[in-house]
Amino acid sequence: MNSASTDVLISEVGPRDGLQSIKSIMPTAQKKVWIDALYRAGIREIEVASFVPAKLLPQMADAAQVVEHAKTLPGLTVMALVPNLKGAQSAITAGVHKITLPVSASAAHSLANVRKTREEMIEEVKKIAAFRNEYAPQVKLEAGIATAFGCTLQGLVPEDDVIWLAEQVIAAGADESGLSDTTGYANPAQIKRLFKRLKAAIGNKAGAAHLHNTRGLGLANCLAAYEEGVTSFDSSMGGLGGCPYAPGASGNVVTEDLVFMFEAMGIKTGINLDLLFEARQPLQAGLPNESIYGMVPEAGTPKGFVPASQSVYS
Repeated sequence: MNSASTDVLISEVGPRDGLQSIKSIMPTAQKKVWIDALYRAGIREIEVASFVPAKLLPQMADAAQVVEHAKTLPGLTVMALVPNLKGAQSAITAGVHKITLPVSASAAHSLANVRKTREEMIEEVKKIAAFRNEYAPQVKLEAGIATAFGCTLQGLVPEDDVIWLAEQVIAAGADESGLSDTTGYANPAQIKRLFKRLKAAIGNKAGAAHLHNTRGLGLANCLAAYEEGVTSFDSSMGGLGGCPYAPGASGNVVTEDLVFMFEAMGIKTGINLDLLFEARQPLQAGLPNESIYGMVPEAGTPKGFVPASQSVYS
């Protein structure tokens, strides 16, 4: 999943997860400027939009236009989230390289988020995989397991349910399945335990860690996942994001802080921190009324800091 010059893949989800979770609507032109800045910093996978009805998420009404622009950036994997077959068809028509489908391990969250049961979502994966196989076999399909570590609506989510669901979506045709801490409930011990079980169950089809910082454990949980062999991480610039159907689930892991942690440890991300900090400017310009977060951008890097990826900077 990651290139030979990097140790981990940082997948930026701010243009989708971040923007759809706030009331402000970033103008299309500003989205393009922001995506360009993220690309210049070295990010090579960006979830740029979600294909959902504009009346439900007006922030994503320009999804096809944003995808069209992102596709002009050489070597960028352009991703989009889809809730169902119709969304997948629209995303594939727009030309995305990868689609992600959230399948919730929590029965209550599944109904609230996509208005389908878990079993119905497994059938949706089958339909999407069949369509993809026929019309766009080059497009990757990830079915991420949402609320894998707990749910604000249901409470505890049995780990057996999580692993069962991951096995089912892979059997249904998904290329990979990662785990999402949609509500920010996870702790490092839980992360280690569940990712270890995931890898044992589906092997190299185990996908990304999509973790939130709602309770301040985002970076610790990412490190725990890395120690279990995870090499792909979703994060959001400025910590924007959360699930509108999971009360209190604000705040993805901050991309800038995550990149700094790995680079400081000698783990290559292929991302230039200085250029990454600069990419906050078009983000803030496009959302003048929104707060963005991040510890390292505020404090700066330590004196004498040499990032692991310095040798791959262009």
